[in-house]
Amino acid sequence: MGQHLPLVAAGSTGAELTAGQEGATIRRSVLPGGVRVLTEQMPGLRSATVGAWVGVGSRDETDGHHGSTHFLEHLLFKGTPRRSALDIAEAFDAVGGEANAATGKEHTCYYARVLDDDLAMAVDVIGDMVTSARLDPDELETERGVILEEIAMTEDDPGEVVHERFAAAVLGSHPLGRPIGGTPESIRAVPRDAVVEHYRWHYRPETLVVAAAGGVDHDVLVKQVGEVLAEGGWDLDPDAVPRERRSDAAESDGVRTEPTELTVRRQVEQANVIVGTTGLSATDDRRFAMTVLNAVLGGGMSSRLFQEIRERRGLAYATYSFAQGHGGLGLFGLYAGCTPARVDDVTELMVAELERLADGGITDAELERSVGQLSGGLVLGLEDSGSRMSRLGKAELVLGELTTVDESLARIRAVTADDVRELAADLASRPRSIVRVGPFGE
Repeated sequence: MGQHLPLVAAGSTGAELTAGQEGATIRRSVLPGGVRVLTEQMPGLRSATVGAWVGVGSRDETDGHHGSTHFLEHLLFKGTPRRSALDIAEAFDAVGGEANAATGKEHTCYYARVLDDDLAMAVDVIGDMVTSARLDPDELETERGVILEEIAMTEDDPGEVVHERFAAAVLGSHPLGRPIGGTPESIRAVPRDAVVEHYRWHYRPETLVVAAAGGVDHDVLVKQVGEVLAEGGWDLDPDAVPRERRSDAAESDGVRTEPTELTVRRQVEQANVIVGTTGLSATDDRRFAMTVLNAVLGGGMSSRLFQEIRERRGLAYATYSFAQGHGGLGLFGLYAGCTPARVDDVTELMVAELERLADGGITDAELERSVGQLSGGLVLGLEDSGSRMSRLGKAELVLGELTTVDESLARIRAVTADDVRELAADLASRPRSIVRVGPFGE
């Protein structure tokens, strides 16, 4: 069994042999410039996934820069002095690989999955993109139109709309309440100079984490990363250290302290509704109790929401609970999609189930079943190199620690019924917001 890894404490250069599990070996190095490289070598795997994680998300945008983070996700694929956009696409297509990117509220990741023999190419291309994006003015204007179309597509999906409006309803003017992709107004307004400034300020060695899993050699990858970053012209100061991880302290500026109700009118057949409140931060000690609570309340077909609202009453096809943790803040919500005339009834039932959990707790059978569900999901979710790569990146940037599968399972199994009831009571006592999306009248 592997060991617990306090990643935030490691600040020296050079590779450090850390934990291993199921025959895999995890290593971490801090390179000159403060760049961090983490690998999980998985014996027998002929593929590898590599990701360049930049510690910047939509919450980090300042006035005049809103939408820049998502803009950069698009623009980095549009070419560098060494490669055109077509060159980047052909490099991965030629080897049967996959390349993509994702923008979050707190980080951005550019990643590729390739055969192990092609990993050096993937590192070179992604490193070139991250360090040397041209941010061509014509390409920027083209992507402005593409992003506006992407936002319009999201606005046509009531399920996406209800989640975005729920975050805004609960978090108010807090940066975490903003949509990741920006708004049509912010995308139209942001000038190229602001996007370039955002790129130069945040895409730096001390913010970069390179994570790879699968058929990967740590020492070889460290050498490749150092070479591609140097070729990209980054200042790799040997005395530099990684940027400090985001503070765990609760941030409440802008977060709503009163119950909120919002109705968004859309001409659709089914209404979408979320009722919820603030949740736990990503590093809250109660996050494992939250996973159990979520499993019991709305995490599967045996959950209370599913059984009560769908199976017993037939009021909805989809219903579930969810929890999102960020630095210092989180969200917790109950969702259902149902006939518009039934929205109020379904909302009352969801609230009643949360309050019943807060008052009466969970049974021993529910606790045992949820622990089994979460344990199986955790192990099955780490069966591929992509999920293992993501685990490394998030551990470094968000959690500040990397736990082995065995330790994570132990923390889940340590949750008690009292832990769940106390957390449910806390959540049920918080200001509650309700957001509905559907064909409602004035």
